[in-house]
Amino acid sequence: MTKLFSLATATAVASLLLIGAASAQTTAPAKTEATKTETKAPTAEKAEKPRTAASLECSKEADAKGLHGKERRKFRSECKKKAAAAKAK
Repeated sequence: MTKLFSLATATAVASLLLIGAASAQTTAPAKTEATKTETKAPTAEKAEKPRTAASLECSKEADAKGLHGKERRKFRSECKKKAAAAKAK
């Protein structure tokens, strides 16, 4: 009899815990007017700008050297600065 009572008590406690977890779920938040793609519009405009000849040339040189990541960005930045300085002269 005590074994049956213990089993019934354990089942009741487990069901109460599961019901509490199931009822704690909420609905999805309401969407705002501005979606994530709309807030990223300024970066999309940057991508649409035509690339300069110096930028393209620096990219080709970086590709030839096999540069990636931070090294590539640093190389291209320095290369474009040199190109701008040479153009100014």
